[in-house]
Amino acid sequence: MSEPMHLKDSESERRSFAGRSVAVLVLVLVCTSILVGRLIQLQIVSHQDYVTRSDENRIQVQALAPPRGLILDRRGVVLAENRAVFTLSLIKERIVDMPAMLDELKNLVGVSDEEIEQFHKRMSRRKRPYEAVALRLVLSEEQISILSVNRHRLSGVEVQAQLLRYYPHGELLSHVVGSVRRITEEDLGTLDVVNYSASQFVGKRGVEQFYETSLHGTVGYQNVEVDARGQIRKVLEINPPLTGESITLHLDVELQSAAVKALGDRRGAVVAIDPKTGGILAMVSTPGYDPNLFVTGMTAEKYRELTSSRDIPLFNRAVDGQYAPGSTFKPVVGLAGIGKEITTWEETIQDNGAFRIEGQPRVWRDWSWKKNNSGGQGQVDLHRAIYRSSNVYFYNLAHKLGIEALADMAKRFGIGQATAIDVLQRNIGLMPDPVWKYGAKGEIWYPGDTVNVGIGQGDVLVTPLQLASMAAVIANRGHWMRPRMLLSSAVDLVESDAGVPMQDITEVKPQDWENMIDAMEDVVHRGNKGFRQNGTAWAYIGRNIGYRMAGKSGTAQVVGILQGEEYDEELLTEYQRKHAWFMAFAPADNPRIALVVLVENGGGGSSVAAPVAREVIDAYLLPKIAGTGL
Repeated sequence: MSEPMHLKDSESERRSFAGRSVAVLVLVLVCTSILVGRLIQLQIVSHQDYVTRSDENRIQVQALAPPRGLILDRRGVVLAENRAVFTLSLIKERIVDMPAMLDELKNLVGVSDEEIEQFHKRMSRRKRPYEAVALRLVLSEEQISILSVNRHRLSGVEVQAQLLRYYPHGELLSHVVGSVRRITEEDLGTLDVVNYSASQFVGKRGVEQFYETSLHGTVGYQNVEVDARGQIRKVLEINPPLTGESITLHLDVELQSAAVKALGDRRGAVVAIDPKTGGILAMVSTPGYDPNLFVTGMTAEKYRELTSSRDIPLFNRAVDGQYAPGSTFKPVVGLAGIGKEITTWEETIQDNGAFRIEGQPRVWRDWSWKKNNSGGQGQVDLHRAIYRSSNVYFYNLAHKLGIEALADMAKRFGIGQATAIDVLQRNIGLMPDPVWKYGAKGEIWYPGDTVNVGIGQGDVLVTPLQLASMAAVIANRGHWMRPRMLLSSAVDLVESDAGVPMQDITEVKPQDWENMIDAMEDVVHRGNKGFRQNGTAWAYIGRNIGYRMAGKSGTAQVVGILQGEEYDEELLTEYQRKHAWFMAFAPADNPRIALVVLVENGGGGSSVAAPVAREVIDAYLLPKIAGTGL
């Protein structure tokens, strides 16, 4: 028997369809509500937030480095300027295979392994994606042409123009002007992060470092529109950077050149000061180095050469070198004896070539002493002790003075003091005394220590800058004009902001200053009256001199000589020989220049350093004498 047939239930199907339609409609309404709500949230509620986010992705604020201010000498000659150069830079995100690209650039423009190493270091410090990182700072015209021809296959390689610091006089002013060098992680800890956000270099050493704040300028910025690859499509707004202040120095580049020429290839220093203003006219330290190497980069071999050389070309002897002053210290001892009323100009002693402290076996000898021949200079007063440089006289005077009185006067002349206003002085010399010796060596002060200090030996140390300052004080008859570099600028030079305030030396009477200067004139001009009467420098610089120069030579031992032994230069290596000093000023009655010359391991001050001083002073004064009749 067959099963009964079921007919179609239209009502059931209608109800099912209606139910499904309602469900779909509800789902559509819910989804539409969600979409409309999201649109409202995006377009109305969060509109400004997303506009801001969009602008942040599309618009970038880029810092603009300010051009550094210029550095000029007193005549307006440019000592440090900014030069437009073309730099080879890479954008990492646009380069598919960085190692292959670097190999390609090696072949095209000779990029070195050292440049690649420095490039990777700079790459690790970049601040944002698509930022160009320098591979080579300075490209030649030929290299620029090669890169332009191959541009179609060098995606991500860019040639960019920028300003770099340039020192047109190179080695001539390396120590005094200093240089800029790349900003390091250590520098970032002390610099204004915002103001240096676009800068790659900061002043290091010399004037560049001291006046960094003024020379650097103020950072600018630009708002730019970029595409998804970070390429600039449009500049929307520019707030240009403010160029740093240009400054003019007392330095005379022609005198600086004359001093370098006079020193030749010898190690040493020359510092020349205008006594009337304190302005530093020349500051030479030889050997020097090319400061441009620290801007454009140098090879590791060149850097090792500079840092490992025994002649230490990176060391500024003029400011940081500390040396025993030798007999150039004797005018200070003499003026201390006069000012403290321990001696007079008329008082004499018998110089037999040797000095002994009563009850002690030690013998201190005069420079004229010879083995088996006591030598000596006979009856000596202070005037003759200066122009003949009698050691025995100053041994005796220092012993009578005592170290406290002597140290007090020496400090009044700036020994052991940072007296310059705008010169970075990492070393300031040393004026020893009992307190210093006990603290530094754990020993008491002996009378013999004072005797050694009396001729500028022992533990007393000076820098060439300090000794030049001392010469200027004597030239000014006790009036202090603190050494300074800055001649003019928008920058104010405030004496109280740097160094130690120095007071005029008033305990030395005006006539005593004149007497000392007369004695120092005889160092140079007293001659033709027999050997024992000649000034120590007369034979070397005193002939045919067209002005009156006051000077004092000095020869400072580097190695000790045992009792009873004679100094024999032939038995010593070059670096063990005496340092040669000469300090001078001229014209003696109206000084226009005061200077000091140091020749390291040069030998005699009169024979070696004095001719350098004469040459420098001639270069400065003779044109003025010819032009004005001074």
